[in-house]
Amino acid sequence: MLKNEAIICAICRHELPITRHIELDSNEISKKFYGRLDLVHGSALFYFHKKGITQELIHNLKYKNHQEIGTFLGEWYGEDLKPLHEKIKFDAIIPVPLHKKRLKERGYNQLTTFGHSLSKSLNIPYNEHILHRDVYAVTQTKKSFFERTDDKKTAFGADFTSVDHGKHFLLIDDVITTGATLEACGKLLAAIPNSKISIVTLAYSHS
Repeated sequence: MLKNEAIICAICRHELPITRHIELDSNEISKKFYGRLDLVHGSALFYFHKKGITQELIHNLKYKNHQEIGTFLGEWYGEDLKPLHEKIKFDAIIPVPLHKKRLKERGYNQLTTFGHSLSKSLNIPYNEHILHRDVYAVTQTKKSFFERTDDKKTAFGADFTSVDHGKHFLLIDDVITTGATLEACGKLLAAIPNSKISIVTLAYSHS
């Protein structure tokens, strides 16, 4: 069974490919969303490589119900984000949602423990009720970027009130690949009057 000790050992052996995005105003995340989504901040904790330790961690978190991984990584990145939070003030953490059918199948959203740990570290609410996924997702590995982006436009919806106006939302996900999912969710949040958007993920994939 994969435990927190395995993560710590990997860190000690320098096996986890840390991005250092958080130290750079202009990084791969900001460049990926340039012209697509106006971000205050964007960063990922690790690089994602196939058959690498990051893939193993996220696979165990996402499909094997090792929620302690999300807790541990949320505590870690929450500490890293505290100085930035002092400067730009996030107001709420918003996870990319699962479709109700997918949530029932899996039994959990892999982002929940990560999001709750960030919430505790930054002392801001975790809100899983604004965004909802309206289309049950099937595999998109054979689709082009433009096909994926077009699909995402109608896959999500948002429910908000005047209480949510003027907030700085920290949108979280597990891995950024094309960015289509986060772009779709971010645009829904950006439609809330006077809102600001930042993105944080566990990993960033160049593929």
